[in-house]
Amino acid sequence: MKIRVGIIGAGPSGLAQLRAFKSAEMKGEAIPEIVCFEKQSDWGGLWNYTWRTGVGQYGEPIHGSMYRYLWSNGPKECLEFADYTFDEHFGKPISSYPPRPVLFDYIQGRVDKCNVRDYIRFNTTARWVEYKEDTQQFSVVLEDLAHNKTYTEEFDYLIVASGHFSTPNMPYFEGIEEFPGLIMHAHDFRGADIFKDKDVLLIGSSYSAEDIGVQSYKHGARSVTLSYRSNPIGMDWPEGMKEVPLLTHFEGEVAHFSDGTQERFDAVVMCTGYQHKFPYLPDELRLKTKNCLYPDKIYKGVFFNELPQLIYLGMQDQYYTFNMFDVQAWYARDVIQGKFSCRAKRKGKRTSTCG
Repeated sequence: MKIRVGIIGAGPSGLAQLRAFKSAEMKGEAIPEIVCFEKQSDWGGLWNYTWRTGVGQYGEPIHGSMYRYLWSNGPKECLEFADYTFDEHFGKPISSYPPRPVLFDYIQGRVDKCNVRDYIRFNTTARWVEYKEDTQQFSVVLEDLAHNKTYTEEFDYLIVASGHFSTPNMPYFEGIEEFPGLIMHAHDFRGADIFKDKDVLLIGSSYSAEDIGVQSYKHGARSVTLSYRSNPIGMDWPEGMKEVPLLTHFEGEVAHFSDGTQERFDAVVMCTGYQHKFPYLPDELRLKTKNCLYPDKIYKGVFFNELPQLIYLGMQDQYYTFNMFDVQAWYARDVIQGKFSCRAKRKGKRTSTCG
């Protein structure tokens, strides 16, 4: 019987896995039966921009954290696919820091070229996963959102490619429930026009805080304040922007900081990162990690130690994302295809070999 491979997510990681299998097929190799499930109506993951916030058309939590005027914060030269260059896609050189639509167009270009769309079931979300020891298969409960239909399918390998920048980390600060202005997480930010003539507080000191802060300033915010926990970003900010130590609490519209200063604000944006969240996985199969360079319990950064037939793609926090997704996807493919073996310790059992 033909091996079945299920892929959850058709963002850059899931698309990399589809591309890896398609590349093997184009070279004459037999490949498994592959099905990819994507809860959005189109591919691209985070790069599939939507105006929606909160929940989508079918009541599912919105996956995307993109905003209208996002630009790449890393040079395209560090993101370029090894087998599909920016020059090949656009037919000419482009700038090193392209805007969101340009990068999305580039991502689409490679997968359009290799015809992987037929493998994807859109508007379909994973509800629950169970690994059955007797059949050594994953039983995956799925929901066709557009038709309100639930069904189950079985897979020999399951690839988790649903990302880790969709579930906001929302800290609590004393008194925030009494703050009369707008409170939002960067996940729900879509544009800075709403902050014109406002005093804006951004909590955080990483990419989102810097970029949303600068956009708010450019779009006419009266003032922009960034509150850092450990270390300031340390930029030479323009007049009207500044950094302060960690927020401690609110009193009405007034925010208090750990250095004893206080200031009134109209809006608060939490730029406080995201959680690795996999609600469709049971406790024993779920990767539990903070955002870090090398999460624990995944062999070679890909295969789940406790059950190496479960594969996680793109769980690392690092800059060369598209290239990393490709390397992981090609490696996972070759293990599934039997070209390599992976050896991972299963709890309470001897070393398990997959592939």
